[in-house]
Amino acid sequence: MLFNLTLTTIIFLCSASFFAGFVDSIAGGGGLIQLPALLVGLPKSETVTVLGTNKFASVFGTTTAAALYRRQIKPEPRALIAMALPAFFGSMAGALLAAHIPTHAMRPLVLVLLIAVALYTWRKPELGAIEFLRHNSKKHNFIASAAGLLIGFYDGIFGPGTGTFLMVILVAGLGYAFLTASAIAKVVNVATNIGAIIVFGFHGVILWKLGLLMACANVTGAIVGSRLAIRGGSTLVRKVFLLVTMALIIKVGIDTFATL
Repeated sequence: MLFNLTLTTIIFLCSASFFAGFVDSIAGGGGLIQLPALLVGLPKSETVTVLGTNKFASVFGTTTAAALYRRQIKPEPRALIAMALPAFFGSMAGALLAAHIPTHAMRPLVLVLLIAVALYTWRKPELGAIEFLRHNSKKHNFIASAAGLLIGFYDGIFGPGTGTFLMVILVAGLGYAFLTASAIAKVVNVATNIGAIIVFGFHGVILWKLGLLMACANVTGAIVGSRLAIRGGSTLVRKVFLLVTMALIIKVGIDTFATL
């Protein structure tokens, strides 16, 4: 498959993958760049193939970002596992249904949720500036698990805004600072990507060679973005988070009204 693409298309896809890794490593939202690029670059491929290749290319950059964050930021392991494990199984379930459920029906709800997230974050400038964990340990982990399962399912079946939804649950729902939330979200996102890749790979819909090439670019972007986020702290992550959320609102809004 790789050798049927023009050099221009390969450069375009790798460039998009680099910027996706960069943005995703800071505040999530890399799919906003990489997934549309794949849809443009692979116009004759089925949607499920594009989704599978996108997940495969992304998991390397997300894993790199997660490892870099873990060197500096070490959230409580039980809370991390409580969110990541259900997210893994939720993503597998979503990926199994990805080829059978019309995802365009989900766009209006996603649009409303993204607008609510953007308004809430914008109106609370103190949100996520400092870490103040909410709830006792049992309730904290229950909320993390439930959110991980639902968001993981969403990521497997559709995807846009997954990082945004993870971040808002972690910051607004559980009380993490933006930088810590970004570190946790990366680990959870690795789990959702792996869950989806297992399903997509089993069904033979991933373009492995192209995915590996894009993964190299994604990892490079993730390294640059993670280091910038760690230096800039929660203030920078919050700003990028708002920008990415606004971009997602515009993208999902255009897609929603285009299908009406």
